[in-house]
Amino acid sequence: MLSRLQELRKEEETLLRVKAALHDQLNRLKVEELALQSMINAREGNTAVPSTAVTEEHQNMDNEAAINQTKLQLQMHIREEEEEEEEESDS
Repeated sequence: MLSRLQELRKEEETLLRVKAALHDQLNRLKVEELALQSMINAREGNTAVPSTAVTEEHQNMDNEAAINQTKLQLQMHIREEEEEEEEESDS
């Protein structure tokens, strides 16, 4: 049962890593979309999105990605501590 629990934890860690990677990719694509929309609007003569808005959006996404990465690291650290405690209690 303990080995099954460990397998599930490893699988969860893998899924969390995949989730974080996908989230990062989504954020990059959103920034790219904003940049492309800005270029299209500028070519059409429409009011272009100010570059500061694009930069600010990018910074917000970077901050969110950093927060998600920190959460993942904390969760992994907590799990490692729990595993160590379980191993000590099993001994």
